[in-house]
Amino acid sequence: MSNINYIGYQFKVSPLQPGVEILIAELGYAGFESFVETEDGLMAYIQKEDWKDSILEDIQILDSDEFEITYTFEDIEQVNWNEEWEKNFNPIVVDDICTVRAPFHEKPDTVYDIVIEPKMSFGTGHHETTHMMIQHILKNDFKNKSVLDMGCGTGVLAILAEMKGAKPIDAVDYDNWCYLNSIENVERNNCQYITVIEGDANVLSNKKYDIIIANINRNILLNDMAVYVSCLNKNGIIFLSGFYEEDIPMIQEACEKHMLKFEEKLERNYWVSLKFLN
Repeated sequence: MSNINYIGYQFKVSPLQPGVEILIAELGYAGFESFVETEDGLMAYIQKEDWKDSILEDIQILDSDEFEITYTFEDIEQVNWNEEWEKNFNPIVVDDICTVRAPFHEKPDTVYDIVIEPKMSFGTGHHETTHMMIQHILKNDFKNKSVLDMGCGTGVLAILAEMKGAKPIDAVDYDNWCYLNSIENVERNNCQYITVIEGDANVLSNKKYDIIIANINRNILLNDMAVYVSCLNKNGIIFLSGFYEEDIPMIQEACEKHMLKFEEKLERNYWVSLKFLN
């Protein structure tokens, strides 16, 4: 990766939370690849070839009256990602049951221990949406269930699904970096039943699942809902996240149009995650 040049943005954010979390999610959807939280905000990196003058135009939080955000940016020739993560990536513990950690952290005393080398992929457990999806998996029966993890990022949700007894599992992401990172993390956690696939909803034709996990964003969920439902077995479950409280009516309407029944909502700092039954 050393030959790839990056643009690095330094954001100052007030109030820090949930400002930084929202900013990370929105920048991720805009193409930023890596984030390092700082004392007063966030460092965010994007490949120079993916950058354009208008890159921040769709970042809604920058126009919000609830947050004060300033930024500077500069060219960066090389970034030692592992060094950055080791300085800034702390273990996450969800409901005292599941730990998501890096290889250099001590082994925890929790039922589920997931080791992730996050690199530039989204899904370390730090973000609200990943955290809530982990909660859903912990609370529900996955034993011998076939599972789709759509927009798998680091593969963390697919890995936890296997730890909960699911098989077989497809982990799908259109981003090549996420695809490669998920393969590494699946191997790192000694998973046997996960197939990592590079692609979008087009790779799902003729596939069927008992449970679908889709932690992406509102527009992709709305666009691909019909495909997800066509892949869901009778009495199946679909977990959705990657959107805000205000997006629920839109998501719910799309789900109910396909005869899905609302079951449960989780909520963390403006973000929500919904469970529907087929």
